[in-house]
Amino acid sequence: MLVKIVCFLLFLLLTTSVSAMPRIDVKHQRNINGFAEIQVSNATTENLICHVAIDGYKILFRLQGMGYSKWYTATDKRFNHTNFSVWCDYLKLHPKYQPKN
Repeated sequence: MLVKIVCFLLFLLLTTSVSAMPRIDVKHQRNINGFAEIQVSNATTENLICHVAIDGYKILFRLQGMGYSKWYTATDKRFNHTNFSVWCDYLKLHPKYQPKN
C-alpha cells in the first residue's frame, strides 16, 4: 500500500513539473497592397522570445508580457496565412537571447 502511495505522489510530482508553452494569439490580414501580414500577441505576463518565418526567412524578436509584435509582411502576394510559421517560448529559458546589461 505504501508503495502505491509513493508511486502516485511521484507521478503527481513529475506531471506537474512539466512546463507548458506560453499562450499566444496570432492575427492574419492582408494589407492595402494585397500582401499577407501576421501579428503575434502575448497573452501571458512573461517576456517571450519568438520568431515568425515565411519561405525559409526567419525574424527573431522579443515580445513583452501582455504585448504584441509589429505586423510582419510577406514579400510576395502569392503567400497567405498558411505560409507563415510562428514559434514562441519563455525568454528566461533561452539566456542567449536575453538583453545584455
